[in-house]
Amino acid sequence: AVGRRRHLRLYSNKSEKQNQQPFDNWNSNDSDWSKCLPRRASLFVQLARAHKPIGSWLLMLPCWWGTALATQPQHLPNLKLLGLFLVGSVVMRGAGCTINDLWDRDIDGKVERTRNRPLVVKDGISVPQALGFLGFQLACGLGVLYHLNDFTKIVAFASMPIVIVYPLMKRITYMPQLCLGLAFNWGVWVGYASIQEAIDFSAAGPLYLSGVAWTLIYDTIYAHQDKKDDIKVGVKSSALLFGENTKTYLTGVGAFMVGCLTVTGIQAQLALPYYAFAVCGTGMHLMWQLRTVDLENPQSCNRKFVSNQWLGLLVFLGIAFGRVATTADDNEDDCCANGGTVDPR
Repeated sequence: AVGRRRHLRLYSNKSEKQNQQPFDNWNSNDSDWSKCLPRRASLFVQLARAHKPIGSWLLMLPCWWGTALATQPQHLPNLKLLGLFLVGSVVMRGAGCTINDLWDRDIDGKVERTRNRPLVVKDGISVPQALGFLGFQLACGLGVLYHLNDFTKIVAFASMPIVIVYPLMKRITYMPQLCLGLAFNWGVWVGYASIQEAIDFSAAGPLYLSGVAWTLIYDTIYAHQDKKDDIKVGVKSSALLFGENTKTYLTGVGAFMVGCLTVTGIQAQLALPYYAFAVCGTGMHLMWQLRTVDLENPQSCNRKFVSNQWLGLLVFLGIAFGRVATTADDNEDDCCANGGTVDPR
């Protein structure tokens, strides 16, 4: 009987691990492909977080939103631009992570989740090496910008002050997630400008604000993973600010996001598919996240954080299909009706 109980207990534990593995190991070392590379190469991959693609998704999708919004009616977004933003997001997200780690190397070693980062570990990457790698990443980003029109280049460069100061915000304010939202969703402006060579703030403005609210939601959930270490180190976050009332506050932020998405649809005169995917789909996804996340369980927080790639994709599909289903007559007074061109360079 004892042997049978032991067998059942081992079987139960094995089954539980198998059930959790697809989610809990998303960003774990067990599924970290960078470990297969030579050690020095692996360190630079980890510095750029290339082995954790979720950040690139969250940076890229607002670019796709803006591109789809600026596309002329009855047309899908330009695939060349979507591809450029894919490459640019991977490169610039890596540059942002490098900047973040350079600023935070004095505190990363004191936080459980970040204590093994390349700028912290012994025999890791030195500061001069990280700066050289940052220069390489920024040069690659410039290569992507070269293929966009001049107005888009100006818009893209305007985001750099926010990107640079973001890592300092956690030392100054309990809302660094708000600053991250301003930076991560700048792609709405860039994507829109890449088509129109101008920005219609009446439509793109609410879309940008919805993205900022979205970032505040997912990064607050993410920050709950580190709240105990943040208190010890003296780092601030919206997770600490909202505390036990996090779900209540994020519900309000989610309502604001859905409201902004609704205004975007009205201002851009998008067709019904937009409201089905982007508005209703987003609302349902946010409800699911906030109802099921366990803010005291880091694995649960990480799973919900990662799931936001699908929410962002819902918004993109909504805008794209909403634009395809919109007739030119419905948009004859809308600025998007004259778009759809790409700088040929």
